[in-house]
Amino acid sequence: MPYGPKGQWRPAGDRACSVHVAKIATGEIEETFAPPRRADGDYPAASRQAAKGAEARAEKLSPERRREIAKMGAQARWRS
Repeated sequence: MPYGPKGQWRPAGDRACSVHVAKIATGEIEETFAPPRRADGDYPAASRQAAKGAEARAEKLSPERRREIAKMGAQARWRS
């Protein structure tokens, strides 16, 4: 689900998104924001599933391979 620059919910289609933004600009509808995070700081199902996948992948990788992946990530972040 697409979000605006401040976390506002936006329709996925180009035309629907344009109409939605125009209605907000003209005052026809009020701004809607992304669903709030739960008290434990987690988003519902999607992040739980992603965390399960990450844990499963980490269990399968050797410590050396995880270190290589981390180094590649750090190099990519610091590359200009």
